[in-house]
Formats: sequence, C-alpha cells, structure tokens
Amino acid sequence: MIDDVLTVSKIGAGETIQGKERDYADFIKKTDDFLELSYTELEEKNLEVKRERLNGVTSDEMRFKFIDYLGEEDGIKAITVCFADLEGRLHLLDYDKKHIVSSHENLTFDGSSIKGFTAQHESDLRLSLDWTTFRWLPSDLFGSGKVMVFSNVCDKDGSVYSGDFRGHLSTLCHELKDKQGITVNLATEIEGFVFKGRKAEQSFDEKEGFELATMSGYFNCLPQDELRLFIDRLAGAQRALGFENEKDHPEVAPAQFELNFKYSSALDAADQILLYKLLARQIASEMGCTASFLPKPVQGMNGSGMHTNISLSENDKNIFYEENGVNSLSETAHKFILGILAYANDLCLVLNSSVNSYRRLDPHYEAPNEIKCSSVDRGSMIRIPIGNESSARIEVRTVAPDSSPYLYIYALLTAGLSGLDASDEKLREWRGKISGENVEKLSSDIYSAINYFKRSEFMMTIMGDANHRKYYELKMSVADRSPRALGDKVKAGEVLYHHEVTNQLLWSEF
Repeated sequence: MIDDVLTVSKIGAGETIQGKERDYADFIKKTDDFLELSYTELEEKNLEVKRERLNGVTSDEMRFKFIDYLGEEDGIKAITVCFADLEGRLHLLDYDKKHIVSSHENLTFDGSSIKGFTAQHESDLRLSLDWTTFRWLPSDLFGSGKVMVFSNVCDKDGSVYSGDFRGHLSTLCHELKDKQGITVNLATEIEGFVFKGRKAEQSFDEKEGFELATMSGYFNCLPQDELRLFIDRLAGAQRALGFENEKDHPEVAPAQFELNFKYSSALDAADQILLYKLLARQIASEMGCTASFLPKPVQGMNGSGMHTNISLSENDKNIFYEENGVNSLSETAHKFILGILAYANDLCLVLNSSVNSYRRLDPHYEAPNEIKCSSVDRGSMIRIPIGNESSARIEVRTVAPDSSPYLYIYALLTAGLSGLDASDEKLREWRGKISGENVEKLSSDIYSAINYFKRSEFMMTIMGDANHRKYYELKMSVADRSPRALGDKVKAGEVLYHHEVTNQLLWSEF
C-alpha cells in the first residue's frame, strides 16, 4: 500500500503499478470506501427531504437532524456548499464533514474575490447553510461520499448580505407565506445546446463558430445519438436529485435540448436552475462536449430561453384560476400580469443579462419581445397557457437561461405583486399604456436595456443603491468589451466575457 501511494504522482505519465497502467481516478476508487448510493436510493432520500422542505420545515429543524446524521455516517467525507454571486454564477466549495459538524455556524469566506460582492477592505462574509436543501449527490458525477447544501450569504453580524438575492428571495417568500398565506409556485423550461469539444465557450473562435454535437433535433433523435445519450444521463441525474421529471426532449434547433420538471416553490425552483446547468455541464464534459446556456450561440438558429411559469396559491388553492375569467384567469392573475408588463423595460436587463441575450430579442425574428400578454401569440412577453384549476398560470417567455435565478425571480415577483397592491387608478393607467395600438417592444440591444435599468427607480428600490450601481457597472464593463453593433456573426467578445464563461478576475489576460 505504501508503494502504491508513493507511485501516485507518476501514474498520469504512463507509469505502472504492479505492471498495469492505472490513472489516478482508478486508484482513488480502490482506496476509499465512502458512500455511493444508487440513483434509485438517491431519488428516494432526496424526495423525502424535498417533501419536508415544501411542507415548511425550517432550516433550524433540519439542522439538528443532519448534524446528527453527519456525525454518525462514516461514509460521508465532505459537504459541497453552494452560493451564487450578484450575476447568478454558481460557486461551490467543499468542507470536510468533521469541520461542518463542529463549525457550521462559523463559515466565512473572502467576499472581495467574488465579482459584485464586497470591497477588499470589508471582505469577510459568512455562509449560512440552508439545511432544507440537503441533497445526497451521485458519486459518478461528484465523487463518492459527498452531499450538497445551498447557503445564503450573510454579513458579519449574521444578517442577510445585501448582495445575496437568494437571501432576499427567501425572505420575500417567507413573508408572503407567514403574513398572507400565499405560496409562489414556479417552474422553468430551460433550453441549451450541446457543442463538440470541452470548454468550447472558453476557446470560442468567431471565424469558426460553435460545432454542433449532432444534427438531431425536435422529436427526431435516434436512441443512441449523442444528444439522446446526453439527455438520458441528465434526466437520470435530475431524477436522482429529486427534480420530479415530467418530460425531456431535443428542442427545435439541432443539438438543442430541454428537460422539464415539476412545479416547486420559488426558492426551490431557483436552486434547481443552478443545479440543472451544473449537471448538464458536468455530463457534457464527461462526453467530451460543452453544454452551453448562451441565449443565442448560433446566429440563424433558434435561441435558448428559460420560460418561467408562475402561479400563486392560498391554502393549496390556485388563486390565479377563475373558471369564467378571461382566459380562465382570475383578477388576481391579471393584476399580477399588469405589474410585470408595467415594469417590463425596467426588468429587461435582469431577465436578459448578457450581450448575447439581445440576439435572441432581435425584433427581426419571432422573439418574445412584445410588452403584452396573449394566449396565442408567442411573440408576447407573457403567454397564458391553457390551464385548469390546478394548472392555471402565466408563462414569462422573455427570460434568458443565463439570468441570475434569484435576482430575476425576486424582481419578477416584486413587479407582479405591485400589481396586486396597485390602486384602481394606477391599474387603469397601466392598462391604457399596455393596450394601445402600438405595442411597445423590449430593448433590442444591451445598451438600451442598461439605460432603462440605470434610470429605473423600481430596480433601484428593490435592489438597493449599492447593488444597483454594482450591477450596472458589471453590465457596462461587459458591453464595452463587445462590439456595439453585433452584426450577423456571434462575436468573440460576447462569449469570452460572458459572466458564465470567463473568470472575470482574469479579464486582463485577454
């Protein structure tokens, strides 16, 4: 055994152990005995926690349960802790299990290293684990003996950090539930592409463009096609993590995919957006490909969206439904829609947060960029799907898949709820503005969206002055690194400086 350990450093260079070539991964598999659960076992355990989470069990109640579990389970070695920055980029760090058990209330990190967070002179921030998000992880994707927990970012005094919109969304949802008995139900339809080659975005060449992993597309993908194999693996991983899958399929463009899963609470749905993209990227990488969530990576083909379905319920009753209402929606639902449409251009930058997003909103194509709602017109910002008492909802079609889930959902809900609180006079004013003959469209370029955002008192109020300024500066810096007039070809700047592609601390290297 000692000889094996001494030889590990040479394994990757083609050295042998006992006459057989072995790589480091094989060596690890044979020398650890950490927990490895089947996908069926994972689904069962993760769904049990999800049911408790959705039934309102608190993080403190779950903490006692899982601290005891971690202390007793020798098969767990590490906890992967997740949080998101201001732009919604997922950050992961692993804590040793023993450290979490003894010091879970004192987890700190350097916030100055995260774009949009603290300045260097006030860098210390805390992580407050949300124990209701505890998940057992597939060992084939994350390694054996690991579990995952999402966290909120807190200031030194333990209060929600102003730049952490997971914390703000959590607070909003809890207040709605506690004070009004209202639950926000939400589900997303997240589209993406599979391209050939690992790190295809980081090595993007605008002369060559992206190489599609396959030419298979909508409903016509062979069972062993690369896209079908990718979708099957992603669906299996989602199922294991308790997504409660509904359907999965190739999308309209070649090598494009979409996997749908069950409605959940707004906060849980936001977490699942980040998990969905993380799983997709890892699985694609293992297949020698790249899963991309750029909104319009290939000009001339369908872009990728993240249609967001929303409804509100009270005492388990869908208050967006009314049998005799217009399109079977209640007055509450129509007021909620008005609130979103009234602030459409204010919201545009957080719903479409990258330079590349505005290729998808190009007014020359059938884009969901018209500031109106419709039950039939898919160019509308909001569509009203066919629904019944359980499924009545609105579908916000404008959202791009690279948006910060916590920020955009928080902003959408705040806008919609403003419609519920608006006076009759204000509602008449909004209806008059939106129902005119000349339908206004959303911004078709990032500079227009930034200008609306910069002037928006609504966004300034819900984000706070400091976050509003930081977000504006981040988006301006990306826009200024990309060509103002994008033209027909997808340009290197809009890909390489994208917030989900490049580590922004290394921008000076480009």
